[in-house]
Amino acid sequence: MTPSSAGQGAHSRPPASHSVYLRRRVAAVAIVAVVLAGLSFGAVNLTSSSHAAGGSTTTTGASGHTSATSSTTTTAPPNPVTISAVGDTMLGNTPNLPPYPATYLQPVEAALKAPIVFGNLEGTLTNGGYSKCGAASTDCYAFRTPPSYALIFRAAGFTVLNSANNHSYDFSSQGVADTSAALKAVGIVQAGLAGQIGIVTEGRTRVAFVDFAPYQLTNNLLDLPKAKLLIEKAKREANIVVVYMHAGAEGAGADHVTGAEEYYVGEDRGNPKVFAHAAIDDGANLVIASGPHVLRGMEYYKGDLIAYSLGDFATYQDFSTSGTLALSGILTVTLSGTGAFQSGHFTSLYLSGDGQPSVDTSGNAAQFVNGLSSADFGTAAATIGANGDLSPPAG
Repeated sequence: MTPSSAGQGAHSRPPASHSVYLRRRVAAVAIVAVVLAGLSFGAVNLTSSSHAAGGSTTTTGASGHTSATSSTTTTAPPNPVTISAVGDTMLGNTPNLPPYPATYLQPVEAALKAPIVFGNLEGTLTNGGYSKCGAASTDCYAFRTPPSYALIFRAAGFTVLNSANNHSYDFSSQGVADTSAALKAVGIVQAGLAGQIGIVTEGRTRVAFVDFAPYQLTNNLLDLPKAKLLIEKAKREANIVVVYMHAGAEGAGADHVTGAEEYYVGEDRGNPKVFAHAAIDDGANLVIASGPHVLRGMEYYKGDLIAYSLGDFATYQDFSTSGTLALSGILTVTLSGTGAFQSGHFTSLYLSGDGQPSVDTSGNAAQFVNGLSSADFGTAAATIGANGDLSPPAG
């Protein structure tokens, strides 16, 4: 059984395929060289292990650092951590792939740069498996790109990618296994599969990513008691807990947080506001989200930030980019070593007709988010300033 294919109303059908085999081969070689050289994001020095009992994955040294204690008997406190996060990300759908995949994310790499970089992997990294859609389907969508594309994500700076969504099982269990293997091979932490917690160590601070979607084969946001246990487990294992939710209805008309249970083509997509508040009550220090394929507002709840949707980030000819669906952003947040919000920044992006992101200096996305935040959360709204910096509510 795989997650439902419902929820693709904002998707556009890809054009006819074209061959990019030789270009992909050249690009893959180039990216390998970049990764080995450690350009743009520092030398890669990663080790990983799996906790079989809990199904969690731990990666140490996502930016070349490992946990450390002082030479004295006193342990140094955890250090502040900066995290950049983006929404739904997929670099095409085999065989319809970007002609130059290695440079596809180049326009936003500088804005994305941070010690920890998170994104939602909207699909699989596999050449095998069988599609959940079947040959006769005309309204089902299954996404995959070659496993070598994991190197592109790593070269762009990504250290954590989410698999809690409705496309993680697009190509059966083989697609899941191939995706996990590809991410692990390049040192990217995976989070979101059932029972899975991704942990990254930055300096003296351990950051846990607990990711949820409304499906049984992922960490299930519809099961609040089980979600609470998983978040509490992450809190015991790390200094900071970041919760991601793939939640809510889809499309340009789904930009507001309703505070009610949300559905898309009959599928229960959860109540994002109730889930986000519960996650913070259970110990999360930051909640980020995507899934609606459109930006949503941001709220402070008990001093912690909730970004209800970061929209689509990079979607080569996979999703519609009409109207407000072309607006996107990079959220960068600095938390203290104990998880307290210290500062935030929102970089406005614009997606081309092919879904390629670029920095939008006009700040249209930030203005759009500000309007949504004010309308949906009132005095609890986060405000993005003209320079992109976030301001908490007064008082």
